Amino acid sequence: ADQLTDFKRQFATVDMRYARSQHVSAYDVLIVASMIEGEAQKAPDRALVASVIYNRLRLGMPLQIDATTRYATNNYTAPLTAAQLSSPSPYNTRTRKGLPPTPIDNPSLAAIQAAAHPAHTNYLYFVVLPCGNGKEVFDSSYEQFLRDSQRYQTARAQHGGRSPTHC
Repeated sequence: ADQLTDFKRQFATVDMRYARSQHVSAYDVLIVASMIEGEAQKAPDRALVASVIYNRLRLGMPLQIDATTRYATNNYTAPLTAAQLSSPSPYNTRTRKGLPPTPIDNPSLAAIQAAAHPAHTNYLYFVVLPCGNGKEVFDSSYEQFLRDSQRYQTARAQHGGRSPTHC
């Protein structure tokens, strides 16, 4: 009860005017914030991840957020398998367009703020920067995203299949 009271108190401090102007409900802000919490490891990346999510929603693209697939398959540490990536779960944003049905994580106030106030970018993609200590690389073009993804996969292979987030 104390946690819920504290959440409601903190959530009430979030300025939702921008989200409302974009026809985004408070609950949808929580869902987006939960994905940001699952994806962004660095504070400056939160609003950028939010921008990718909203840009993809606006364009009708699948969100393809790994954190939702991890939630759907209860796999939070191992590399995602092809079967997990094609899971029919309503939480799998690789196979389904739009937001997942509920939040997938307990979002911090910072993630909620980012979801309510995304950066204004043209970014559609992001991937972990190898040896970037949790930093993400953001791209507007699919071709650049493929190059950045290949760089990540190469670094991952060099680290024995583990994520090359920290080197």
